[in-house]
Amino acid sequence: MAGRPECLFPLFAGLETLDGIGPKTAQSFHGLNVERPRDLLFTLPYAVIDRRRRDSLRDVVPPVTATVEATVLAHHAPRSKGKPWRVTMHDGTVDFQLVFFHARQDYLTRLLPVGERRLISGKVESFDGTLQMPHPDHVLPPDAASQLPAFEPVYPLTAGVTQKLVAKAVQGALARLPEIGEWIDRDLCAREGWPAWAEALRAAHAPQGPDDIAATHPARQRLAYDELFAHQVTMGLARANRRRAPGVETRGDGRLQAAVLRSLPYQPTNAQRRAVAEITADMAQPQRMNRLLQGDVGAGKTLVALLSLIAAVEAGGQGVMMAPTEILARQHLEGLRPLAEAAGVRLELLTGRDKGNERATKLAALAAGDIGILVGTHAVFQKDVEFHNLRLVVVDEQHRFGVAQRMELAAKGQAVDVLVMTATPIPRSLALATYGDMDVSVLDEKPPGRKPVRTALVADSRMEEVVAHLVRAVSEGRQAYWVCPLVEESELVNLTAAEDRFRHLRAALGEGVVGLVHGQMPPAEKDAAMARFVAGETAVLVATTVIEVGVNVPNASIMVIERAETFGLAQLHQLRGRVGRGAAESTCLLMYQAPLSEGGERRLRILRDTEDGFRIAEEDLAMRGAGDLIGTAQSGLPRFRVADLERQAGLMALAQSDARKLLHDDPGLNSPRGQAVRCLLWLMEQDRGIRLISVG
Repeated sequence: MAGRPECLFPLFAGLETLDGIGPKTAQSFHGLNVERPRDLLFTLPYAVIDRRRRDSLRDVVPPVTATVEATVLAHHAPRSKGKPWRVTMHDGTVDFQLVFFHARQDYLTRLLPVGERRLISGKVESFDGTLQMPHPDHVLPPDAASQLPAFEPVYPLTAGVTQKLVAKAVQGALARLPEIGEWIDRDLCAREGWPAWAEALRAAHAPQGPDDIAATHPARQRLAYDELFAHQVTMGLARANRRRAPGVETRGDGRLQAAVLRSLPYQPTNAQRRAVAEITADMAQPQRMNRLLQGDVGAGKTLVALLSLIAAVEAGGQGVMMAPTEILARQHLEGLRPLAEAAGVRLELLTGRDKGNERATKLAALAAGDIGILVGTHAVFQKDVEFHNLRLVVVDEQHRFGVAQRMELAAKGQAVDVLVMTATPIPRSLALATYGDMDVSVLDEKPPGRKPVRTALVADSRMEEVVAHLVRAVSEGRQAYWVCPLVEESELVNLTAAEDRFRHLRAALGEGVVGLVHGQMPPAEKDAAMARFVAGETAVLVATTVIEVGVNVPNASIMVIERAETFGLAQLHQLRGRVGRGAAESTCLLMYQAPLSEGGERRLRILRDTEDGFRIAEEDLAMRGAGDLIGTAQSGLPRFRVADLERQAGLMALAQSDARKLLHDDPGLNSPRGQAVRCLLWLMEQDRGIRLISVG
C-alpha cells in the first residue's frame, strides 16, 4: 500500500520546522492538540477583533477595542509603589492615557519616545472622565502599520502560547498549502457556493468581520464538510470491507414466522413488517449483516427481533439474544417463549445463575442444536458455551455492549449476522457519526393498543395532593412507579432521599404496599423487589433510576418523577415509557422545584408536548450537545476539529449520501476524484480507511 502522498509531507513535519517555533514552544502547542502544521490549519479562530483605524477616539463609547494614530506628549512615573506608569497621548482631537503596571522605564521610553507618532490599538476604558487604554495590544511606528490586520483573528490559547505566536505559526502553515485535486463533487460545490480547499482555509484564518467566523460561512461549511465526508468515506469503506468478508446465506421459508404471527392477539405495524423484511433480506445475502434497529420506547422491537431469530431457525440455524441485565433477560424469556412455542421452537434462558447440572444440560442441548433460540446476559460469552450452528446475534441496548463484545460473540458462529437494538432514539446526524458503518432500520410507529401517556407538570409544593391521588389509584387496583431525584453529592444522599420517600408513602398507603429499589442494594435483593412489583404484590415501587430500560409491568399506569428538572430529556422519556403498556389510561407526573431555570422549563415543556422520541432527541441534542447526549466517554463519537454536529447536522447526511455514491461508482478510489479523496483521507488522518480500499 502506498504511504502518505509526498505533497502532504510539509504539513506533517514537526512544528519546529515553522519559523519562530523552538522545541519548547512546540511542546506548549500540545496543550491545543497541535503537533504538526496540519493541526494548526484546522485550529480556526473563534472570534475576530475589529482593528480598523479611526481618525480619533472622540466618539468612542467605552469599553471598546479601538485603533488610532497619536502623538506621545509625556510620561508620568508612578507616585508611589503599586501605582501604574502613565503616558499621555494626543490623537489630534482628544488626549488619552496609556496605562502600564509593573512597567520598566527604559523599555517604555524606547517604545514611546516623546514627540513621536505611534499607531496604538487596544481596549479603551473611561476612568474618572478620562479615556485610558491599559496595556495596549499593539504599539507600532506609523510605517509598520501594514503589520496590523484590519480584522484580527482570535485563537484558542494554552499555557506558553500567545495570540501573536499562533497567528504567525498559522501563516507559516498556510504558506505550505499544496496543490491538491478537488475531492468534493463539483456540482455540490457549485450548488452550495463553497470555495476550493486552500481558499477556504485562507478565508477561515482571515475573517473580515463577525459573520466570517459563523458555522454558516461558506469557507467554514466547506471545511466542516471535508471532515464529515472523510469520516463517512472511511465508514463506507469499512462497511464494504466487512461485506466482502464471507458470510452465510440464511434463508427461512417463512412457515415458523407465520405460526408466530397467527398466535399474536394483534397485527404487527407496517414499520415492524418493513423492519423484518429488511433484516431477513440482509440475512439471506452471502455477506455478513451489521444492522441497527432503532425504535422508540414501546415501538415493538422485541417482536421484530424474535421474527428475525425465527428466520435463523427456519434456515436450520440458531439465534441468540443478549440483554444487559438479568431482569431484562427474564422478561424477554417470559414474553417470547409462548410465541416461540407456538412455532414449535425451543427457547431457553442462560444467565450467571445457571449452575451445575442444570447448566450442563442446557449447554449440551445448545451444542446439539436442540435449543433454537438462546436468551441471556453476558453469560453467553463464556468459553464453554458452544452453539451447534449460530447464525444470528441480537444485542439489546447498544451502549452497554462494546464493539469488542460484539466481535467476541460473533466469533462463536461462522461469520454470524449481527442485529443491534437500541431504544434510545438518536438524532440522524449522530446515528450517522456513530453507526455510519451499519445499515439502519427504524421503527417509527407505535403498535395498536398503546395509549398515549398523559403528562402533567406539578410543583413539588403540591406533594400531598399527589400522594392523595396515589392512595385513590392504589385502592382501585392500579400500580405506580415513584422515581426519586438523583442528588449529585453522593450515593448516600440519594439513598436517604429514596428511603425518606419510601417511609412517607408507606405511612400513607400502609405496610407491604410499597417496595424500594436503589443502586446500593445487592443485585439479588433488587431483583426480588422488582419481581414482587411485577407480580403485583406491591402496588408502588419507589426507585432511584435503577428501573431499567425495558422493564414491562402492564398494570403500572402512573409514573411520578420527583425533581424532574434534574434529569436529562432522554432519561425522562425512557422513564415515562415504563407506563402506558396496559389497558388503563396512564399518567406521568413531572414534579419540579420552583423556580425552574429556563433550560429546565424548556425540557419539561417538550416532554409535556410530545411523545415522539426522535423529536425529543433532536431537542436534547440542540440543548446539550453531542458528547453529553451519548455520554462523551463511551460515545465513540469521532472528534471533529471544525465540524459541529449540533449545528451542522444536515451536512452529515449530505456527506453520507455523497460518500456512498462515490464508493458505488468508484469502489477502488481510482478516478481523478477518487485519487483526491485518498489524499483527503491522509490529510484527515483517516488512513485506516485507505487500508480498507478493495484491491482489484
